[in-house]
Amino acid sequence: MKRAEAVAFGGSGLDRAAHLRGEKHVLDTLMRDSRAGVLPLWRGKPLLVADPRSGRDELGWLSGNSLALVGATSRVFLGLDGDAPRFAADVSAWQPDLLPDTLDAYRDPSEQRHPALPDTYRFSELRMAVPRLAPRAAELAATARAVLNWHRTHRFCAACGAESDISLGGWQRLCPACGTHHHPRTDPVVIMLVTRGNSVLIGRSPGWPEGMYSLLAGYVEPGETIEAAVRRETLEEAGIKIGHVAYLASQPWPFPASLMIGCHAEATSEAITVDPAELEDAIWVTREEMARIHAGAHPRIAAAREGAIARFLLGNWLADTLD
Repeated sequence: MKRAEAVAFGGSGLDRAAHLRGEKHVLDTLMRDSRAGVLPLWRGKPLLVADPRSGRDELGWLSGNSLALVGATSRVFLGLDGDAPRFAADVSAWQPDLLPDTLDAYRDPSEQRHPALPDTYRFSELRMAVPRLAPRAAELAATARAVLNWHRTHRFCAACGAESDISLGGWQRLCPACGTHHHPRTDPVVIMLVTRGNSVLIGRSPGWPEGMYSLLAGYVEPGETIEAAVRRETLEEAGIKIGHVAYLASQPWPFPASLMIGCHAEATSEAITVDPAELEDAIWVTREEMARIHAGAHPRIAAAREGAIARFLLGNWLADTLD
């Protein structure tokens, strides 16, 4: 797919400078560089600041000695953005005066402002912010969110249970007790553009917002190929048999740490049998009806979320630009 890397969170060409991760003294020097920036994340939300000229959001880069970083944990070296060293830090230990009920919900419109920063800076949910971010900013924020979440959930060694230490610029945890090395994990997930003639298969999971439908998706199991996962998941969730499968595009999805593998799957059956444990509903939608959905003009079905690979794949299917 020629436009594969135009998907959100991917394709910006960030120099991750992995050769510097093991050079602690070099990273310490880079942190003090006047061009360096630290992106704080609070409970997975990156710090953003609005750019009134472009109408976009920008990442809220701070200097390493900013008061907003007091008590920060799990600093990670993200790489080099041109000649600017980029880091991320978890500031979830900070507690705002008010914690809204929407925190950690599927949609969280709340924003938090740190008292040490100007009012134009706020922590905002990345899913909602990504349409307003430039590709490089989106990649940096996604990387920061995924790696910091891994540190939060993997403090202890899976081999012996001892608390591990951060190493390699945040890209490894090292157990001081047994010497085991642990690295950030990414879970492969297939997401399927299932078509049959002029129609595409969409479904909704229990608990999704009203009217929300998307492409079917599921985790790749150990010992399974991508193609086999596409066929198994589609059959399990909707009872649809799949013939030819072709790779289209991928997207790092930091909620919490998946790699969405977008595939075009040609259905060889049409009758839908929904697994209620997986889906609340699944339907075939014609190209013409999907065009209305995609444009936000359908009375019952909402368009896929901006920034999600499902919307990207559906848009390219409608435009006949899958190749």
